[in-house]
Amino acid sequence: MNILQEFDTITAIATPLGTGGVGIIRISGSKSFPIAEMIFKGDIEIGKICYGKIVDDNDVLDEVIVLPFKAPHSYTGEDVIEIHCHGGVNVVKNILNLVIKSGARMAERGEFTKRAFLNKKMDLSQAEAVADIIHSKTAKFATQSVKNLSGSLKNNILKIRNDIFELLSKIVAGIDFPEDVKEPEYDYLISEITKIIEKIENVLKNADASNVMRLGIKVAIIGRPNAGKSSLFNALLNLERAIVTDIAGTTRDVLRENLDWDVPVTLIDTAGIRDTENKIEKIGIEYSKQAVDEADFVIFIYDAHEGFTHEDKAIYELIKDKPYLIAGNKIDLGKNAGLLDETVEISTVTGQGLELLKSKLKNYTENYNCEDMEFTTNVRQQNCLKNSLVALNNALAASKEQQIQDLISIDLKSALLALDELTGEVITDDILNNIFDNFCIGK
Repeated sequence: MNILQEFDTITAIATPLGTGGVGIIRISGSKSFPIAEMIFKGDIEIGKICYGKIVDDNDVLDEVIVLPFKAPHSYTGEDVIEIHCHGGVNVVKNILNLVIKSGARMAERGEFTKRAFLNKKMDLSQAEAVADIIHSKTAKFATQSVKNLSGSLKNNILKIRNDIFELLSKIVAGIDFPEDVKEPEYDYLISEITKIIEKIENVLKNADASNVMRLGIKVAIIGRPNAGKSSLFNALLNLERAIVTDIAGTTRDVLRENLDWDVPVTLIDTAGIRDTENKIEKIGIEYSKQAVDEADFVIFIYDAHEGFTHEDKAIYELIKDKPYLIAGNKIDLGKNAGLLDETVEISTVTGQGLELLKSKLKNYTENYNCEDMEFTTNVRQQNCLKNSLVALNNALAASKEQQIQDLISIDLKSALLALDELTGEVITDDILNNIFDNFCIGK
């Protein structure tokens, strides 16, 4: 985007396209009100809900409600007009095309939120929270993301930044005005830097849980053909998603479905692993092995009626270094004496043992539950915090060695810059564009 485009009046559909009660077209920029006055037949009053019609020449496109927002009291900080029309695909597109014809251009991905950031309506962590809310895979992560949007992460980072800034100010004052201000004692520097390091480490302690809540946990079901993988897959989903037959090797591909167990879970059904000459089945088996490699957790299922076989042992070798559960299926047919000690005995036909299996799987996922977290962080934010930690640890080491405080101040400045990158006070265009490219158009 060139610099002139930054000041264009932009528009986009802010609601999903499809049949629905309401569709919203958002306009932001200096031409928002002139465009609205051109196409809207009705009175536009700030702070009021305005009823009227959208007209293209003499053609009425729809009866609408217009919400006018005068800068800076809007989402973007600019003049904003929202047109609330009926939710049909064609009527929404017709109004959007009319707005573009009247002087606006189509917004790019995330451009409304980008303008909100550039106009100081929110910091970068809050802007990223908007994307998290939109793309959240579970109800709980959506709730957590709202905390970031409300400034929970931002406020914590600002407190840490202020601690670093205050410490740096004392060092700089002692360096620049040695006759009036004494340099801080090294014991004091060590104590204060250590406290700041602990605060950043406290922010980072939930990094893994944050990443899992954002991306989800991959759970692969693995085993020999006809052990009951697809039946278990369907039972955990509570729907008939995978084809189930008595014929071994029915599943030839990898199936994936999402579950909301407070933590997002991607459940993966795989082809049965065995020696075969069937080329298509061989490809499915290779996909199964890849799924195991990529999985965060594995459910290994075998035929409890038949018992734990040499073929099962070979498959067990593939998963033994990962977190796993072992399920012995077909317990309704009677069980063989040769079962593994840690087996959860189940029957996908009668439902026996399934609740226990679910409970054990949920115990694993609950390790990543963010319910009690004050805020979440993403990978970019975590990298900024880690860069700040590196600089602070360098400053701590220099303080312990009682190096000249001018050098310590350089490390403290680096720590500050890393935190400023997190909040967006210091940011490059490439990083900024990469963040907002992950948004949808209209947000």
